[in-house]
Amino acid sequence: MIDTFLQELPHGITLSCRAAGQRGRPVLMFVHGFPEGAFVWDRLLEHFSQPEHGGYRCIAPNLRGFEKSSAPADVKAYRLRHLVQDLAALIALEGGPLVCLVAHDWGGAVAWNLANQQPELAQKLAIINSPHPGTFLRELQDNPAQQAASSYMNFLIRPDAEQLLAENDYKRLFGLFGMMGESDGAHPWLTEPVKDQFRQVWASGLTGGCNYYRASPLRPPRPEDPAAAAVSLPLEALTIKLPTLVVWGMLDLALPPSLIDGLDAYIPDLTLKRVDDATHWIVHEQPELVISLLTEFLAR
Repeated sequence: MIDTFLQELPHGITLSCRAAGQRGRPVLMFVHGFPEGAFVWDRLLEHFSQPEHGGYRCIAPNLRGFEKSSAPADVKAYRLRHLVQDLAALIALEGGPLVCLVAHDWGGAVAWNLANQQPELAQKLAIINSPHPGTFLRELQDNPAQQAASSYMNFLIRPDAEQLLAENDYKRLFGLFGMMGESDGAHPWLTEPVKDQFRQVWASGLTGGCNYYRASPLRPPRPEDPAAAAVSLPLEALTIKLPTLVVWGMLDLALPPSLIDGLDAYIPDLTLKRVDDATHWIVHEQPELVISLLTEFLAR
């Protein structure tokens, strides 16, 4: 059974959360990306909270700017250091450290940084189709194919992006599911009830989600905006010392497999699982496979 609640953090941000399992049990935390919300993890929350599957306390926060979580007006409030602070505070309130931090897409961007900066907050890290900042920066700077694949980011920083995304019953937002996945345009998992869950998240506002892109320089460079071309990251800011599982749907169009090349330079204890018949949306497409891979990783 999924519980929902608002959790106020010591620094004044409130996160709306979904959770399953008893407080006081070992904790798994699941972090969503854009344009999603915490509800996308419900199947995993229900599974891993069951006694026969570990009996974990499973929690999935809506990141700031999403659903009923706080949505600061200042774009600078969406820089990664603030997002990391939110997760670190929530982990402390849940009695951390975590058994594992599991993250997808933008949630992964936050998780990579938390694991680098505060590795004591989790025993393990699991990333699903979210590029490591080192390989992402490399590809954005040097690979025209990645620059083209990430061009949608420069749409999302437009001042009218949220207005355009909301038009025609969120037509452009629903279109992202096809743009970021190799398919014939059909998404069997994107049923009307699931669409309604997305609509409920998006109805709370889209500016917060767009501000993630506005606040980050990791996007394709343009003549008027150097973006990633002006970024330099030292190795010590990229190294992940936690045991790390990376699951990658190989049919991801926006985040192609070149992004997992060279990961072992940053992650000494890396388990990499390539899924040939999955896209960026593998959590929706193959939840049982994701559960199986996580179960195997947690048992190590």
